[in-house]
Amino acid sequence: MNSTSSHFLDNLDIRILSILNEDARTSYREIAKKLGIASGTVYNRIKKMTDNEIIKGYIPLLDHGKLGYDLTVLILIQVEGEHLTKVEKMLATPSEVLAVYDITGEFDVAVVARFKNTKSMNAFIKSTLKIPYIRRTVTNVVLNIVKEEQRLKF
Repeated sequence: MNSTSSHFLDNLDIRILSILNEDARTSYREIAKKLGIASGTVYNRIKKMTDNEIIKGYIPLLDHGKLGYDLTVLILIQVEGEHLTKVEKMLATPSEVLAVYDITGEFDVAVVARFKNTKSMNAFIKSTLKIPYIRRTVTNVVLNIVKEEQRLKF
């Protein structure tokens, strides 16, 4: 899916996405009623957006702290260039990793991960440093989350 896929979305698609973005459990019937359209239209639009991977799935928004994941870290990593993709795939594997970004600048990769304690964070960092082709890492521990939003506002 490329970035031009958003050009295929019309105002109705955006309105449907906006409703789902607020509560993904909203039924087709409820969406149809809010928008004044047929349920079949809602179904067809959502199916098309799912088929085109605009909608990739439905997940609950979790409070990580209440689940015991109190440590959030941002790890910046320098990788030997020709091995970047391989290293990124390895970094994306552990369950603690929430995001792996291919970035510009002094570092090549940014990893966002959550841990229950410093012991598990330490083990993760040490295992990361053992990955071949990693030249350098800088680990930043998040002190306060000022904003963290998973929903895109339309």
